[in-house]
Amino acid sequence: MLIRKATLADIPNIMQLIRKVVPLMNAAGNFQWDNTYPNPEVFNNDIALCQLWVADIEGNLTGIAAITTDQDAEYANVGWGITQTAIVTHRLAVDPDYRGLGIAAALLNQAEHEAISRHIPILRTDTNSNNQATQKLFPKLGYIYAGETTLAFRPGLSFYCYEKQLPQ
Repeated sequence: MLIRKATLADIPNIMQLIRKVVPLMNAAGNFQWDNTYPNPEVFNNDIALCQLWVADIEGNLTGIAAITTDQDAEYANVGWGITQTAIVTHRLAVDPDYRGLGIAAALLNQAEHEAISRHIPILRTDTNSNNQATQKLFPKLGYIYAGETTLAFRPGLSFYCYEKQLPQ
């Protein structure tokens, strides 16, 4: 498995992955994503900012993650000082045909590598309260549950926030 930065040429495969993931998320009661978000414009912006990573297995795009420093204002609701710089993982997804291979963990490990290389000791992420898979994964990778919040861009949904502190 190769973890690499996404390119504009990856957008069609990224959108194909999203079209596979969204119906499964929705069927599980997780309405964090739909047919309007995430969209090509979001991923184009991530690529322009050099913050979108993909997992590639034998030429197949099998996972994505935006590894950013973008913190939603609502993170303050769980007691986080959002003026502190943190590496934040957004838009984490794995192709359903490749689940169970450690792809999400590899992408989150890339976030940790980014944090270490940039001397940023805090990693953060959030997940829909109905996303059981990430609620199991994050603690396995050392993330601590910090609390629950809502996000303005997804009204009516609840999100669990997780944080990992790296040694300095």
